[in-house]
Amino acid sequence: MTKQIWLNLPVKNVAKAKDFFWKIGFSFNEQHDTPSSTCMVVGESHFVVMLFEESLFASFSQNKLTDTQSSSEVLISIDAESVSEVDELAKKVEEAGGIVFSPPTESQGWMYGFGFADLDGHRWNVLFMDFSKLS
Repeated sequence: MTKQIWLNLPVKNVAKAKDFFWKIGFSFNEQHDTPSSTCMVVGESHFVVMLFEESLFASFSQNKLTDTQSSSEVLISIDAESVSEVDELAKKVEEAGGIVFSPPTESQGWMYGFGFADLDGHRWNVLFMDFSKLS
């Protein structure tokens, strides 16, 4: 069903975060960089960690950010191969007892996705991304 899973993390300043991780040896796929995010690649399997400015991350998760000094939280994202796959998965989530907190919709002109909470309240984001529309 899925091709890849990646991790999203909020950061106060994308440029500073990117510089830090670059300095300690991580690489980046700059093709996917935006002014408010960067795409870090981890390990031989190229596990993706997206670093988002806090305000953008908060808009995806639709929750207050966790104070990382006292606790942690992530938004686990899954890529989809099509708009129809996003819609189908949203229906399956509801049927299985999950909560769709953000119904399927287009975002930023090049993404289509939805957000859901699993049975334990962990938040997930499913996205179809059409990079040909990224400007």
